[in-house]
Amino acid sequence: MISIDRDDPARGDVHQLLSEHLADMYATSPAESVHAMDHSALSAPSMTFWTAREDGALLGCGALKLLDAPSGSAMHGEIKSMRTAASARGRGVATLMLRHILDDARARNLECVYLETGTEDYFSSARRLYARNGFTECPPFADYVLDPHSVFMELRL
Repeated sequence: MISIDRDDPARGDVHQLLSEHLADMYATSPAESVHAMDHSALSAPSMTFWTAREDGALLGCGALKLLDAPSGSAMHGEIKSMRTAASARGRGVATLMLRHILDDARARNLECVYLETGTEDYFSSARRLYARNGFTECPPFADYVLDPHSVFMELRL
């Protein structure tokens, strides 16, 4: 059975998965278009970080970063560092993680959840996952700017 729990991004196996994630991002996109975070950034107070595990084996991870809403009235969130281990791909881990993050966002009464992903073919399965779960394209949010290598998406909760 797959369980999703809060975890430490600096934990050995998690650190390795995040390092692989960063390496893939830099191999796929220009450096100035890589917005993935390392384990220390994912440990910030504004972050909640989870891992998916089965019998202790790491299957994937994801995070929710709290953002101030433009109006200042309600909080918004940003999904960060969604990654499935190569050995677990095709098992629905990303869908489980995404739903877990969205459930958490709803429990916090967030108004909207955003994300940034790439435009390259490498990211096509991620874009399909987000679209299947109700995300739609939107303009850049927070500190992001228009970038031909980025797709910005939102889900109103």
